[in-house]
Amino acid sequence: MEDELLFRLEGVRFLYPGGIVALDGLSLAVRRGVHVAILGANGSGKSTLLKVMDGLYLPREGTVYAFGRPLTGKALEDEAFALELRRRVALLFQDPDVQLFSATVWDEVAFGPLQLGWPPEQVRERVEATLRWLGLEELRERPPYRLSGGEKRKVALGAVLVTEPEVLLLDEPTAFLDPRSRCQLLDYLLEWRERGTLVVCTHDLELAEELARHVYVLERGRVIAEGGPDEILSDEALLERANLIHSHRHRHGELVHSHRHDHRGHPH
Repeated sequence: MEDELLFRLEGVRFLYPGGIVALDGLSLAVRRGVHVAILGANGSGKSTLLKVMDGLYLPREGTVYAFGRPLTGKALEDEAFALELRRRVALLFQDPDVQLFSATVWDEVAFGPLQLGWPPEQVRERVEATLRWLGLEELRERPPYRLSGGEKRKVALGAVLVTEPEVLLLDEPTAFLDPRSRCQLLDYLLEWRERGTLVVCTHDLELAEELARHVYVLERGRVIAEGGPDEILSDEALLERANLIHSHRHRHGELVHSHRHDHRGHPH
């Protein structure tokens, strides 16, 4: 059912060792089919937020609900609940090298289904379909560490999408990609979002504009604004405050003018 509440976070506070505050009373919601972009500069709490939503981190304060159930340490001790969460939610890390560890591309993509206990024939079918979709068939026997940055990103994407999750959490998915790889990744995400719900953490304003139906802006672990992409991305004062754009100023004789500079990708 579209608009079903998938995640709800209320007053979430998360601290790293040494008292470093990453999330500071953060509240937000994710509804089925309402693709979300979470905008913020480096250090705003975006990556931490995704790990809290994925159950990798537990907040110091506040509550997190996933599919209507509290996402707590006790809940994750329930093997059935934990397995269901892993099946329904997938996280793509910013650095694919953190995510890739298998001997071959085929093994990497097959790892998730095997962990979920899928029958061998189903695993083979889904892995082959995923490799075809991403154009990775010729790389099936290659070790992931020997691939290019764009190829690694595609393998990491295949490894999380092969299990057909309902929610895909993406942490700066276009980081370090060349323009061609960025365009390819965007095409895959535009196609996949018809099947599930995207939550994209990024400072790439163009990516947010392309993918999202709702946007949150983070600053120092707090939500400072939310709304539709048109509303948020046209608010230059807000974007400049959040360090997502800055203004270049030029002098022409006695006249000084400025223009906006976006932190965007530039696909060709």
